[in-house]
Amino acid sequence: MQGCLFWRGESGYEEARCGRIFNGRRPERYPAAILLATSEDDVVAGVRLARAHGLKVSVRAGGHSWAAWSLRDEALLIDLGGLRQIELDREAGIVRVSPAVTGSELNGLLTQQGLMFPGGHCPDVGLGGFLLQGGMGWNCRGWGWACQRVMAIDAVTADGELVHADEEHHPDLLWAARGAGPGFFAIVTRFYLRVRPLPGALTRSSFFYPAALFDEVMGWLYEEHPRLAPSVEVVAVGMGSGGDLTASAAPVLLVQGLSFAETPTEAREALAPFERCPARSRALLEQVLVPTTLAAEYVEQRRANPKEHRYAVDNAWLNAPATTAIPALREAFVSLPTAQSFSLWFGMAPLHPLPDMALSLQADVYFASYVIWKQPADDARCRRWLAEQMRRIEPLSEGLFLADSDFTTRPARFMDESHWQRLQAVRARYDPTGLFHSYLINPETPINVNPWSQPGA
Repeated sequence: MQGCLFWRGESGYEEARCGRIFNGRRPERYPAAILLATSEDDVVAGVRLARAHGLKVSVRAGGHSWAAWSLRDEALLIDLGGLRQIELDREAGIVRVSPAVTGSELNGLLTQQGLMFPGGHCPDVGLGGFLLQGGMGWNCRGWGWACQRVMAIDAVTADGELVHADEEHHPDLLWAARGAGPGFFAIVTRFYLRVRPLPGALTRSSFFYPAALFDEVMGWLYEEHPRLAPSVEVVAVGMGSGGDLTASAAPVLLVQGLSFAETPTEAREALAPFERCPARSRALLEQVLVPTTLAAEYVEQRRANPKEHRYAVDNAWLNAPATTAIPALREAFVSLPTAQSFSLWFGMAPLHPLPDMALSLQADVYFASYVIWKQPADDARCRRWLAEQMRRIEPLSEGLFLADSDFTTRPARFMDESHWQRLQAVRARYDPTGLFHSYLINPETPINVNPWSQPGA
């Protein structure tokens, strides 16, 4: 074992416990030990060490999960931050990459080759958790889920063996790696990802509307977004203007189309519908057909997701009609509790059929709210605001997406019944003694979902 191992109470333990957690709201959960792995051999040794000491195992890739899933009491936490491989096979169109590498790091190299991978929008998100949960990456609406581009994985299983899983070898392990999220029962040490050409004319059109126009603008967007070109990623964001956009600090509604077209002409045609919104003449500000780059988009995303802040996040899949959904969503967009907080609406229609993989839940609309604040004294107020919004929206929801969830606060359906049953069967085969921790849930939290979708069932 070449990596550093910290037992609880030793010098360096606390930094190893929380130093790589993105959310400034760190939970009071304490692993028995933390291994900062630097190689696959370290990961193998760590799993065998846990077995020898009777410890369960938790895993950290990027450290960006809002609930800090990697922190489990009395577990051996294996931190993969020291594994930093990026290796491109250009002829095969495959990049081999370690799970702690972020999407922005990967694309920083790929774009130099005229290629890209649809990793996470936030530049600090590691590929491990992102892909295991499905991967709602760049232009998911048009290109599909990022986990569909996982061609194979290398993983350390519960018996301490390193295996290669693809469609011919350990296919059930690969199936589970495409959507099981923190319930995955092995440690991925390497992803084999299919890359795609970098679009030739990445272009953005943005329109900032007064929050008072929420109903009118969203009514138009609900009707228009299924007809947009598949090259367009479409989002509506309720956000504080912060004085940067207008003379008023009141919340605004941003409606934005990001086109991944090949030519400026194609981008202009794809984004033209945004210029026909009936409320356009009342927009506070518009930025039309702005050429952009992935690097520039990452800068904007980093600004929206600041480090050293406290976060509470929740989400819902929605198929409800506009007449029902818009009134339920309104308060989450126009009554934000802090200037940094934002709520977003992603248009996903028309939906593409999902291939055979653990990820099995999607809907026409994805809603998520990100409450962001600085001071611990605001914890109760900010978390209460989010809970109130979700109580209003939950009756319309088809379920949630793992990446923006916190089951210690609100567990809900995230997989269909047949996939859940299959996942449990595959887990029983690969991890029969339950060495790996599964979904993190507060045992005192009521679970108002079907038994087959209960985390930890």
